[in-house]
Amino acid sequence: MLDQYCVGCHNQKLKTAGLMLDKMDVTRVGENAEIWEKVVRKVRAGMMPPAGMPRPERKLRDEFAAALEDRLDRYAAANPEPGSVGLHRMNRAEYANAIRDLLALEIDVTSLLPADDASFGFDNMANSLGVSSALLNGYLSAASKISRLAIGDANVTPVLETFTVPADLSQDEHIEGLPLGTRGGLLTRYNFPADGEYRFQIALLRDPGNGEDLFGRMSRGEKLELSIDGQPKRVFDIDEEDSHRTFVDNVTQPLEARLPVTAGLHEVGVAFTKQKFALVEDVFSSSYLRSSITVLDVSRTALPHVTSVAIGGPFHVTGVSETPSRRRIFVCHPTKESEEVPCAQQIISALARRAYRRPVNNSDLEVLMAFYRKGSADGFEQGIEMALRRILASPDFTFRFEKRPANVKPGAAYRITDLELASRLSFFLWSSLPDDELLQLAAQEKLKDPVVLESQVRRMIEDPRSSELVRNFTGQWLQLRNLASVTPSPDDFPGFDDNLRNAFRRETEMFFGSIVHEDRSVLDLLAADYTFADERLARHYGIPNVYGSQFRRISLADTPRRGLLGQGSILTVTSLPTRTSPVDRGKWILENILGTPPPSPPGTVPPLQENANGSGGELSLRQRMQEHRKSPQCAGCHRLMDPIGFSLENFDAVGRWRSTEGNQKIDASGELADGTKVDGPASLRQALLGYSDQFVQTVTEKLLTYAMGRGVQYYDMPTVRGIVREAARNDYRFSSIVRGIVNSTPFQMQTKDRVAE
Repeated sequence: MLDQYCVGCHNQKLKTAGLMLDKMDVTRVGENAEIWEKVVRKVRAGMMPPAGMPRPERKLRDEFAAALEDRLDRYAAANPEPGSVGLHRMNRAEYANAIRDLLALEIDVTSLLPADDASFGFDNMANSLGVSSALLNGYLSAASKISRLAIGDANVTPVLETFTVPADLSQDEHIEGLPLGTRGGLLTRYNFPADGEYRFQIALLRDPGNGEDLFGRMSRGEKLELSIDGQPKRVFDIDEEDSHRTFVDNVTQPLEARLPVTAGLHEVGVAFTKQKFALVEDVFSSSYLRSSITVLDVSRTALPHVTSVAIGGPFHVTGVSETPSRRRIFVCHPTKESEEVPCAQQIISALARRAYRRPVNNSDLEVLMAFYRKGSADGFEQGIEMALRRILASPDFTFRFEKRPANVKPGAAYRITDLELASRLSFFLWSSLPDDELLQLAAQEKLKDPVVLESQVRRMIEDPRSSELVRNFTGQWLQLRNLASVTPSPDDFPGFDDNLRNAFRRETEMFFGSIVHEDRSVLDLLAADYTFADERLARHYGIPNVYGSQFRRISLADTPRRGLLGQGSILTVTSLPTRTSPVDRGKWILENILGTPPPSPPGTVPPLQENANGSGGELSLRQRMQEHRKSPQCAGCHRLMDPIGFSLENFDAVGRWRSTEGNQKIDASGELADGTKVDGPASLRQALLGYSDQFVQTVTEKLLTYAMGRGVQYYDMPTVRGIVREAARNDYRFSSIVRGIVNSTPFQMQTKDRVAE
């Protein structure tokens, strides 16, 4: 195989791709595992030998790869290398979840801590989670703010916080979470620090009109409802408010209400009562679905829109109610002075045990009690608040320490403790702290029992907190987080709005969540004949008989949208603002489906020649890409990516189905790297399913990377293949892959760092 198909290019003379197989000893594969793992990956994905070169039949190719894998796996079994994970700091998402689970308090972590760096596609990689002076100051400031908010502060200084509605949010229909019978508006969750009076200011965007004005004539009779926890608190009559308000650049002066609110987390909703619906006929295109009004967008509705809601206060504070946070913290209440210290020790010990993810020793407690004593000069609760502040600022809370045992030689492998395993498990499946049950089992050293461990994994996947695995993993692996910054051109895609942006992400998260919680085969990520949609998304997809803002499971049996490749989220994040990008779509499939990312482009690659506006005889995107590939420095990578990406050309840059591009019929023909011809998304999906093992391996690699907090290396590949083989016996069900990861050597073991000579 090597002599006939590989050595002709990969030899000491040509050194193609830096690979010289003619000098490699195939009888000692394990000693050069890093090189041979690269060979296996390319061969398994059908990328080698390259298209146009002599290549063996698929059966022989697979047998060759299997023989290499067998030798690599046997060598790894005899020479285990679990790898090493460095000091692991909580990222922002983990920090917010930890606060929620520790204190029953939801916080906006983006306002407290700087953004995290990412590597290997994820932002929970230990080596990327560095520490800076700004971050340390952020942790200290966050600890102070969070502890006061959790305990409650009757002496809090009034503040004003503003929540802005996205400029491209359509507000002509009901928004999920707001009261039925309303349209548009904003729903936000806000932590009220104390019982008292709060000021609510609501800014509207609308044209007052003059009786003849196109965009103002239908705005009469509108009413706006302010609700708290779903209960109406104030209804504004817009006509009455207009009679004594002024307009500046089509923006009204804010509507205002003062209401008493108790301390704690409450949902604040602002929405119009849905009395009528009147979209103005669009003067540019019949495809406008959005109702938003922006400077660049022109008013497209006769209806007013909410632009922001500001919450100010508290004023006239009357105290602090019994909030969920206070109930979580105050597990005892002293009735006399002699009970205060024992009660404080009970409260602080319970908090520290959960926060530090281990039993608390006397040294830990003494440090925290010193802070309690300092704060208690102003009262018992102030002492608890000071101790809580110290807990949240402790490295034992913000970092995941894994101690290196002294009796293990540098470079040797060892098993991590049950408590460390509990933290790895909870941050993998929940992005948060272990709960009491998991901590108790770990403290009793029962978690190493495979039966107990499997039971806990099953329990944790079924727990609602596993939604964090869905949200964080898919947000990064499938690039859903990028949707927030996607802004398709309103001229080219006038139907795109924030409602659709949110629906795209919701669809993919619910779809992936169904794979997790229904324990389906991960191959359904490519082949499932169902998805989840509300009316807005179904309308965009051209699927009839779906009404309302509630997402529900719908069938895709007779559509080309089966699996991830037909979802608007994937199709939009792999496009440009004005058009599709076969390059990005092909690259996405190579990276996330086949696990064979193309090399980074050289810095001298010229941009794609775009059509001039209004020019006659415009070239199609395919024709322009063909011209682009004529450049030698472009051809190598584009030969791999473009043909795959073109098979998705029937989906435009925001995921709508189309048959033409301009005046030309869409040509969705393409081919995989192995020469397999495809023609559209259905045939592409079938061709990719021919590489099912490769796809499952890619999913496993991504999950293992996310679970360990470090990048998968060549020495981890035998573990990955072992997990895939075991999962195959269970139809590649999601739980079988998770079990394989949790039971794997890299997840349960660590290599002690070698001492530099």
